[in-house]
Amino acid sequence: MRDEKQKVVLIGTGFVGMSFAYALLNQNVCNELALIDVNRDKARGEAMDLNHGLAFSGANMRIYEADYDTCKDADIVVICAGVSQKPGEDRPALLQRNTAVFKSIVDPVVASGFSGIFLVATNPVDVMTHVVKTLSGFDSHRVIGTGTTLDTARLRFLLGEYFNIDPKNVHAYVIGEHGESEFVPWSQAMVGTKSVSRIVNDYGDRFKKTDMDEIGAKVKNAAQEIIAAKQSTYYGIGMALVRITKAIFGNENSILTVSSYLDGEYGQSNVYAGVPCVVGRNGVLGQLTLELTDEELSKMQNSCDILRQYYKETNL
Repeated sequence: MRDEKQKVVLIGTGFVGMSFAYALLNQNVCNELALIDVNRDKARGEAMDLNHGLAFSGANMRIYEADYDTCKDADIVVICAGVSQKPGEDRPALLQRNTAVFKSIVDPVVASGFSGIFLVATNPVDVMTHVVKTLSGFDSHRVIGTGTTLDTARLRFLLGEYFNIDPKNVHAYVIGEHGESEFVPWSQAMVGTKSVSRIVNDYGDRFKKTDMDEIGAKVKNAAQEIIAAKQSTYYGIGMALVRITKAIFGNENSILTVSSYLDGEYGQSNVYAGVPCVVGRNGVLGQLTLELTDEELSKMQNSCDILRQYYKETNL
């Protein structure tokens, strides 16, 4: 068992939250996991179910249902809670309802004395991460969202498949909103040490720019395709949450496209968006600002304009 405490509090035990918890258990990422849900019986049952698998996991974890007081000494509070859109409900109404839910979460977490890192997965994740920053009053480096971490993983998987290269050797990003306005800055996409643009130019008989456009579209539409097939997505985002959690606990200084507060980067401010960030024990340690083309900067402007408007609709 680790000498140091590594405590995670998970708020929201739905599909996404429990996919995260299950992956935490299997990868032995922390040694204490507290589950909080408005339905305490569900949280208690989920804790029991996970505990019954401890003997098979090789993990040494204390897993239990809890209330907000337990957040006091937590290292990371992960928020997966939220409300679903009602039939006929417009986006501003949904955002305002989710903001009310987040206020009922963030206020007691902060009141507990929590001084760790907020990690947000609830959609629209960039906006809800901004909501947490506002409600908590925390410095932005301690309030981060999953952003385009999963989108970037999807992109690297598809590029690896296309070029027949291990995705771990593909260095490409999806940035901006985790949603319709997200985009791939192809000028910064690399396979090993060679740019994707150069590969396409040098081997035009095998690789096409139109294929890159198609891969970008597949990444953007992946969630909707999964939802059409199985109603919701949760395994991928659960694993993305674990990856970010490991980067924090391991003080890895890993580059991940989390949702981070922009304060002048890319000419943007007062907005959370998915961008490459250095993630370590204290949250976001800095941003790896990409050298975007004018066209890519225009796409970033559009994405951030959309996110600022969404945030405005929360009425905070």
